Amino acid sequence: MDGPQGPGADATDQSYTLAGWREWVSLPDAGVSWIKAKLDTGARSSAIHAFDLTELDRDGAPWVRYSVHPWQGSDEDPVHVESPVLDVREVRSSSGHSEERLVVPMTVQLVGLTITAEMTLSRRDEMGFRMLVGREALRQGIVVDPGRSYLGPRPPAAVRRHNRGR
Repeated sequence: MDGPQGPGADATDQSYTLAGWREWVSLPDAGVSWIKAKLDTGARSSAIHAFDLTELDRDGAPWVRYSVHPWQGSDEDPVHVESPVLDVREVRSSSGHSEERLVVPMTVQLVGLTITAEMTLSRRDEMGFRMLVGREALRQGIVVDPGRSYLGPRPPAAVRRHNRGR
């Protein structure tokens, strides 16, 4: 079996944590307690639904102020975030459309692990999930079982019901 370091690497070199194709995640640095995410091994980069982007300059370094809607299908309870900009990348969507996106660092708590992801900021209003976790983030020790969902920690039942009710 190939390990995270590439073909031929010993799978025992690193432990893996099993995750479902969709999981509840937390974004502590962004102030988002819970958001549903799709774990997509077909996507290289990760993305989060972001709107009201304002590019800033902090001591000569590029930053961005943006807002996140953590609830599926709702624009209620926006969370306002400021992050340094790591890069601007041309990203091709699954439909083949290319667009330039700002890339920010984000701490992601997923299936009991804390990982760092380079997150692209994109309008995901029409997408099924407000957040997508791609291969680059998943290679930090996460294996996705495409036949299972929500294997990691979940928010309280009231939060899950609240999210479904919107």
